[in-house]
Formats: sequence, C-alpha cells, structure tokens
Amino acid sequence: MSLRGATVAVLAVLGSTLVAVPTAQAAPDPKLTITAVTLGRSAVAVSGLNTVAVPVRVKAGYDSADPQAQYLSLVVFLQRTGGTGQLTTMVTTDLERVAGPVQDGEWLGAVQVPSTADGTFKVASVRVGPFDRPNPADPTPFAGPSLVVTGVHQPRITAVVIPRVVPFGSGFTVRAAVTDSATGKPYGTRIPLTFLATAAWCRQLGPSSGILTDTAGIGQRSYEGTLGDVPNCVRLRNGPFDKLSLTLTPARPGILAATPAATSARVGTKVDVNGSVRGAPAGCGVTLQRLYGASQWRGVSTGTVRASGRFTVTAQPPYVGNVRYRVFFPTCGRFQSGISNVFTVRGI
Repeated sequence: MSLRGATVAVLAVLGSTLVAVPTAQAAPDPKLTITAVTLGRSAVAVSGLNTVAVPVRVKAGYDSADPQAQYLSLVVFLQRTGGTGQLTTMVTTDLERVAGPVQDGEWLGAVQVPSTADGTFKVASVRVGPFDRPNPADPTPFAGPSLVVTGVHQPRITAVVIPRVVPFGSGFTVRAAVTDSATGKPYGTRIPLTFLATAAWCRQLGPSSGILTDTAGIGQRSYEGTLGDVPNCVRLRNGPFDKLSLTLTPARPGILAATPAATSARVGTKVDVNGSVRGAPAGCGVTLQRLYGASQWRGVSTGTVRASGRFTVTAQPPYVGNVRYRVFFPTCGRFQSGISNVFTVRGI
C-alpha cells in the first residue's frame, strides 16, 4: 500500500505537542527557588533530522538538608511563543550541578533543538529531575530568555493502517514514512522510529520499540488485535521529547443489529426498534430505513447511539401487510458505515 497521497480511514491527529512529561503533582516544589536561567545562544538554525545543542545554565537553590539532595538534577521547559513549527514544548536533558552547594548552586545542561521547533521559544519553568523520576512536583514557573529557531527541511510523518479497516479481534500493521516536508522526498538514511500503543505510552516517555526505517524512510510495526481500540503513536524521538509524532487509531467496521419490539402492529402505530452498534461511541447517529418498491430504501426515523452502544428508533407501518425495515449507520469518526439485518413489521 502506497503512503503517498493515501486517503486513510483512520482517526489521525498530529501529536507533535506530545512531550514525555510524567504525571505531575498538584503544585510546584516549595523547596526549589530559581534565581536565573540563561541560554548559551539566542538564535539557532537547524536543518532536516539534525539537532543543535543549546547550553542551558540555571542558578537555583534547593532548601533541603537531605544528603541525597546533592545528587539532584534540574529540568528546564521551554514553551512556544511564536512561529509555526510542529512542536509546542521543548525540554532539556537533566542539568547537573557544576558549582556551589545544592542550596545555592549552578546547574548546566543543554536542550537539543530540532528543526521542527521552528519559531520562538521562551524558558517557562524548571523542576527537580531526573526527568523520569516518579511522581514529580509540577514545574516551578520562571520567565526566562527566549530562543529563536529557524528550522528548514523539517521531517514529516505519514502513516497508514493495514488493513484499512481492521475487523474486531484481528491484528493489524502500522506503516509509517518519514519525509522532508520541503521536498516530499525521503532523507536517504535509516531513521529510528518508536511505535507505541496505549494512551499512557503515547503521552509518556514510554519504552522504545527500536525500529529503523529503510532508506526510503519507511518503517512498520504489527500489533495484536487487542490493541485495535487504543491510540497508536509513531514518534521520532529527541531525548526527553519528540521531534514530531503522529497518533492514530485503526478504523473499525460498522457492525449493528436491530430488533423490533413487536413484529406486528396496527397501521400508524409506533413500534420501538432497539439495536446496538459494536464499539461505536455515544452520539453517533442511526437511521431507520423503509423499503419502497423493490429496491429503494428511504429514511423514516432517526436515533442516536447511547453510551451503552445501544439505540432506539421508531417504525410505524403505513399500510396493511408486511413492511420491510433496516437500520443504517453512517460513518462516524473511525467507525465505518454499516447496515443492520432486514426485518419485517406487519401492519394490521
């Protein structure tokens, strides 16, 4: 299946804002006081898959007599304030203390700036590291200097799910391509991609799948059927954050069934028709259709899928005799259109 120009029946959302920030507590760490944050450069140009290390120095104090505090590192967050690059947040590597005591010291590290950061970023906050520490406090706000990034030949991720519509319980494959957004061509090198499934892993740092693309920029990973209804993400990693990423969830078939509450009713009497659509979210619409003539189906009643996956529409036989009905489910998000079994309500 070609990745170029494909119309893919997946719910796909660019996820370049996905930054691997562990779940935070309710408030910043009261022990941390930031005095200054400086950047080694105020502007940087980056091309393609490259990154440029910009030094970051923090002057801060950590009010703790705990001997283990001497080993703490710091992490600095930079937020986009301008430009149209694919990232909204950048995160430094763990900054190590290089001078002074922990109560009044200096920490030094770097932020690895990718081309996808194109625009202006400003130091926004600092928190105690290491980056992947469990249950960290929220970052402590600090309005620091700005960094102007000129990013050219930025990478772009596209992806398809194979098969295009994944049957319930069946496995599937996500095939992704990394290309130069300026030329539409691959970079001609093997690129490490991380393929993950489940919402938690797509939001967090998560394990790496260690998959390399071929020189055409194409890589893929297969998943078991149990992962067909959770977000799947393709991530081009950049230390503690992504250069860019793509999140998608496989398309599902529209599978529905419908049963009338009565198989006969007086002409003009309303009969509830109850049914369900497998897996469909609440709010999706359904239409009860009646057969006109030999082959023409027309809508006569509408309903909405409830949180339980069930729906109710209303049949109303217009004449004496057998009236044939079915329920139509139009495409809703990643769930494809489908038609129920045909059933009959006899008008008497």
